[in-house]
Amino acid sequence: MQNQLILLFLFLGLTTIFAQGKSKNILNDSLKSETIDPLRPAKAAFYSAVLPGLGQIYNKKYWKVPLVYEAIGTSTYFYIDNQKKYNLYRDEYKNRLEGKKSDSEFLARLSESQLTSAQKEYQRYRDLSALFIVGFYVLNIIDANIDAALSQFNVDERLAFKPAVIKNDITFKNDFGFAVNYSF
Repeated sequence: MQNQLILLFLFLGLTTIFAQGKSKNILNDSLKSETIDPLRPAKAAFYSAVLPGLGQIYNKKYWKVPLVYEAIGTSTYFYIDNQKKYNLYRDEYKNRLEGKKSDSEFLARLSESQLTSAQKEYQRYRDLSALFIVGFYVLNIIDANIDAALSQFNVDERLAFKPAVIKNDITFKNDFGFAVNYSF
């Protein structure tokens, strides 16, 4: 039993020595090492937090900048519009409580309960718009951070993940699956 263990350790030791010698040749072949900046995601997130879209510019994803400003700008427009409508119905309701007549025919036809429900509706829409503004702002920061982190991964053409159709020799049917290939 001891002789078998000694032979096993000798065999494993020799194979690792030969494997290490071969891997040195492979490493010196043609692999390029790229420097990885661990602060790149943090910088991109900081830039996007300071000014929305600046992190996308830092990541050189210029096509995302109009999307960021469109999302935040549209939400801001709806916030301002809903605030104006809320103020309109609130002022009309306050004027009625004070006994003043309305200048608008449309508002004069509405009852007090309709004015109250319109105020609540536009207040809800305004609050949702504010939530969307904050959500798109945070999404802008997260996108810049993740894009900067993923841009540092080594994506080599020699590594492939492809769907494969494999003919089963026993059942003579085609099996579908995925194959991971690495070519040297």
